Amino acid sequence: MKRSYKHWALVFIVIVTVSCQTTWSQDKKNIVILATGGTIAGAAASGTQSAYTSGAVTIDAMLKAVPGIEKLANIKGEQISNVGSQDISFDIMLKLARRINELLRSRDVDGIVVTHGTDTMEETAYFLNLVVKSDKPVVMVGSMRPSTAVSADGPLNLYNAVGVAIDPKAKGRGVLVVMNDQIHAAHSLTKTSTTDVQTFMSPQRGVVGVTAYGKNDFYNAPPWKHTTSSEFDISNVTKLPRVDIVFACADMSPDLITASVNSAAKGIIIAGVGNGNMNQTAIEAAAQAAKQGVVVVRSSRVPTGTVGRNIEVKDDELGFIASDELNPQKSRILLSLALLKPHSATQIQEMFAAY
Repeated sequence: MKRSYKHWALVFIVIVTVSCQTTWSQDKKNIVILATGGTIAGAAASGTQSAYTSGAVTIDAMLKAVPGIEKLANIKGEQISNVGSQDISFDIMLKLARRINELLRSRDVDGIVVTHGTDTMEETAYFLNLVVKSDKPVVMVGSMRPSTAVSADGPLNLYNAVGVAIDPKAKGRGVLVVMNDQIHAAHSLTKTSTTDVQTFMSPQRGVVGVTAYGKNDFYNAPPWKHTTSSEFDISNVTKLPRVDIVFACADMSPDLITASVNSAAKGIIIAGVGNGNMNQTAIEAAAQAAKQGVVVVRSSRVPTGTVGRNIEVKDDELGFIASDELNPQKSRILLSLALLKPHSATQIQEMFAAY
């Protein structure tokens, strides 16, 4: 008898649900892997082609491809979504964060691993860093090659991520990202190459540590506020305020800033040139937006460095926020959460320094 796709999807959900109710072994730590899709769950028609489909493989199949991972920890898997990370939405982020908080409230769960695509991994990692309410390890992991590739990087990345999640030294460091034998902090990492395996770097602050076949060496702890010290609470949040990113360039048009205001954006991030700069017409449009109550944050399209206040742009006079070390995409995450409650420009500026 033929079985439909929906039938087998339902069978998979039932299997995952039942597996998550089994009893933990007492001699190992308990890790829940939450899968969201991405290249690590991708599949191609052959092992040597670049084209592939993201989110084509389930968490159960991914785990079967990692020999010995069951010796590291008691592992249970749940499928939160199965999409390429270009399609990760705030709705998925909220669902993921709530599930993490729910799981980590249990004494039976020692840590979380999240499989995720690399395109927006830094955004989801930073979001979780601000809204997870536990000091237990939360480790994100992905891959640059699909699961069917001749030299897939996903299996070892996943093995190492579990190795970090069970490490007592990972506790209290906020959300971590494990890729290509390195351990990054959510605040600092960024994707630097479209295709290289060594795509993630933390150019401003350096890596938190390194990992090799489940063994870890930690160098430092992120100094910013996160997780249990964060003021942001999404337990009753169903929608985040709209915040747009406007890319600055030579002879940029101010119309894009005006369009964001007219589209009811509550905040605008300027991916500025240099130290968060923009041309005079754009500054005038941004200043007008700030007068209308839209929060304007100056970040930079430059990969490294900080954006300081009142250097070339008169932030105090114009009512702008300087992003400090946060790139445009992370600035958008922080501002979206900040706008859930009324805050003054001074308070929001303090957030960009603290988080």
